[in-house]
Amino acid sequence: MLGFFNSQKTFPHGIHPPEHKAQTCHQAIQQFPFAPFLTIPLLQHIGKAAKPVVREGQEVVRGQLLAQADGFMSSPIHAPASGIVKRITLVPSIKGDMVPGLYLEPWPGSTQEVIEGTACKVDEATPDEIISAIQNSGIVGLGGAAFPTHAKLNPPADQPIDTLIINGVECEPYLTTDHRVMLEQSQDIIFGIRYLLKASKAPRAIIGVEANKLDAADKLKSVIPNNIPITVETLPVKYPQGAEKMLIKALLGREVPSAAHSSAIGVVGVNVATCAEIGRLLPHGRGIQERVITISGPAMKQTGNYRIPIGTPVRFVLEQLGVTDQLSQVFLGGPMMGNALPTLDIPITKGTSGLVAYTEQETGPQAQAYPCIHCGACVDACPMKLNPSQLGLLANQNQFQRMMDEHHLSECFECGSCSFVCPSHIPLVQQFRRAKAYLKKNQSA
Repeated sequence: MLGFFNSQKTFPHGIHPPEHKAQTCHQAIQQFPFAPFLTIPLLQHIGKAAKPVVREGQEVVRGQLLAQADGFMSSPIHAPASGIVKRITLVPSIKGDMVPGLYLEPWPGSTQEVIEGTACKVDEATPDEIISAIQNSGIVGLGGAAFPTHAKLNPPADQPIDTLIINGVECEPYLTTDHRVMLEQSQDIIFGIRYLLKASKAPRAIIGVEANKLDAADKLKSVIPNNIPITVETLPVKYPQGAEKMLIKALLGREVPSAAHSSAIGVVGVNVATCAEIGRLLPHGRGIQERVITISGPAMKQTGNYRIPIGTPVRFVLEQLGVTDQLSQVFLGGPMMGNALPTLDIPITKGTSGLVAYTEQETGPQAQAYPCIHCGACVDACPMKLNPSQLGLLANQNQFQRMMDEHHLSECFECGSCSFVCPSHIPLVQQFRRAKAYLKKNQSA
């Protein structure tokens, strides 16, 4: 233990927000019931929306393919429950817009039984067959990014992978999903790593875990077979250490080049829950129909970690677990990088890692923003070594292109560290999102 604290593997800058994890970190994963209706977006990943292969009025069984991938950068959707496809239409999304989707009505008394597919056997399958099986299962990054996992495993031929990093850091406040998965699905994780090592052709894997989850690190170490090149590295607690670029820097001392993927420096990073789903689903040829999320926050009467069917409306979750009369705001994801809900009809999707409900005491009236005092706190906090103060000043002048061209706005992954430390309460991340949205709209016009 002494050696760990002496080594201090971490990244420059960052912050230490209150963790708020004690409320749920010791609560075992529970199965959540089916809602009367499931709202299933066909775009739950980065890339193109999946194409429906069912019709309105059709009866489906749990695990059945509802929509197929529309090209390589797409991911299929499977039925979270047995029931009837009521409508194929537009459904609400976390961004406040409408996206292609469908409504599924589970049969009364629908069970957790799920259909089996064609097993992908890790010892017999080729790397390409494993990559194809991962895409067919609909697995995407469950840490929140929802990047199709199979796409990560197919880097350019001139970018060989030498290290597979499994991300068990989970630095976002309140969330304990990955913590519980590491404790309860350690064998699935190891099995998933076997698939990922073979698919990526990487000679080794490193599991990164922060020091506030030492029980999970010990559990993983205890189940690693002697013949598989897997190590577990424990890291100091700091936000946003779970961001892929920060974790690579902490573990390997390498920096991902601007506008490049981690494969450019020989690394593939996969979230620990994503890895567990690979190990859980591929041996049975199943598609992903549910995921584990943390439900927490001061406004929740009942908190915990739940395996929840994809498409479950947030409104149903709150009704089942109860909220206080002071409920003010609900976030999907954590408070740092999550999104406040525009409506409670938004469903749980593959990329939803948590649900945090706040009271008026936490949200209250928005603090008044004052002019920047050039204190440099945001510069000291930014893990990407940007100048958030300067970016914010340019945003106020609507000089969005200068933000991109001269001050590397594209490198910002919106971790919220700058907003968290700003004594003037300037909503920096919101300004950066506005600038990015404006530039994206103009580029596509």
